[in-house]
Amino acid sequence: MDNYHKFFKDKTILVTGGTGSIGSEIVRKLLKYPVRQVRVFSRDEHKQFYLEQEFKGLPIGKVTFLIGDVRDRERVNLAMERIDIVFNAAAMKHVHSCEYNPFEAIKTNVIGVQNLVDAARERNVEKFIHISTDKAAIPINVMGATKLLAEKIALSAEEYKGKHKTVFCSVRFGNVIGSRASVVPLFYEQIKKGGPVTLTDTKMTRFIMNTSQAVDLVFKAGSLAKGGELFILKMPAIRIYDLAKAMVDILAPKFGYKQSDIRIKITGKREGEKIYELLMTEEEADCVYKADDLFLIARKPLNGFKLTPVHNYRSDQVKLMDYEDIVKTVKNHYQEFKWR
Repeated sequence: MDNYHKFFKDKTILVTGGTGSIGSEIVRKLLKYPVRQVRVFSRDEHKQFYLEQEFKGLPIGKVTFLIGDVRDRERVNLAMERIDIVFNAAAMKHVHSCEYNPFEAIKTNVIGVQNLVDAARERNVEKFIHISTDKAAIPINVMGATKLLAEKIALSAEEYKGKHKTVFCSVRFGNVIGSRASVVPLFYEQIKKGGPVTLTDTKMTRFIMNTSQAVDLVFKAGSLAKGGELFILKMPAIRIYDLAKAMVDILAPKFGYKQSDIRIKITGKREGEKIYELLMTEEEADCVYKADDLFLIARKPLNGFKLTPVHNYRSDQVKLMDYEDIVKTVKNHYQEFKWR
C-alpha cells in the first residue's frame, strides 16, 4: 500500500467501466488509499446498485456513482470535471459479441476512448491510464482491432496534447482469471450442471493473470508513466485444456460428481478466435524496456530503464504452467471469491 500512498493521496479518480470485473476491483483497491473521491462511471445501474451496497459505511461523497456511456461525449465531459486520474476500463470485451456487432464495438472501444482522451486533455487531468488486451497485438478479430485502435488513440494523444499536462499511457492485459467473459466462470457453471465442459481446441493457450495482478499493473503503470508508454505484465501462459481438467478435478467433488462424470467436449474454434495470443508484436519486442515484473514499450528512450529485446512473447512459445501450479491458481481464485 505504501507504494501508491503518495500517488493517490487527496486525488479525485474516475473509473470508467467501474462496475466490471476489473473496474470494480480497481475501485475497491483505490478506496484503501487516502483518495479524496472515487467516481464510478458505467451504464449498468443494476451492477452500480450492488456495488454501492459494499461501500455504505464510507463517508458521504467518498465514492459516487455516475450512470453514463463513454459513447456520450457530453456525459463524459461532465464526469471528467475536477478529475486528477482516469482509469479507463470501459470496453466491449466479448470476442463473439464484437465479431457480430462490429460497429457497436467501434462506438465503445474506439469512439468512446477518443471521447475520454479529449475530455481528459481539455480538463488537464494529471494521468490517463487506458486498459487494453493482448488481443490488440496482431488482431484477427473485431475486438482486438478496436482495442488496438484504442491503444493508438490513447498513446498518440501524447503527440498532440500541446500545452495540456495530461500524461497518457496504456496497459495490455492477458486473460484475467475469473473475469466476466473468461472461461473460468463458464467452466464453473458447466461443471456445476454435471458437464460437459466445452473447449474449442485442445492446443489453445493463453497468457493469464489474476485480478490482483491486473489491478497492481494498472496502478504501477499510472505511477511510473511519463507519457506514451505501453505497459505489459510478465505473466505465465496456460493450456486451456489443462485448466479445464484442473477445474473438473477440483470442482466435481464439490458438486457431488466424480471427476470421471464430467466430460470435456471439443467444439471447434469459433469465428475470430486465436489458438495462441501474443503479448506484443515482433516490432514491439525489439524495443522493450524491462522494469522488474513489467515490460515497457515506448516510442523514445526511457531514462533509468534498459533496452532488452524479448523473444518469447507468444503463449505457445513460453513455458506453460504445470498442472500443480494450475490447481493452486484455481484454488486461490475461488478462495478469494468465496467459491461463488
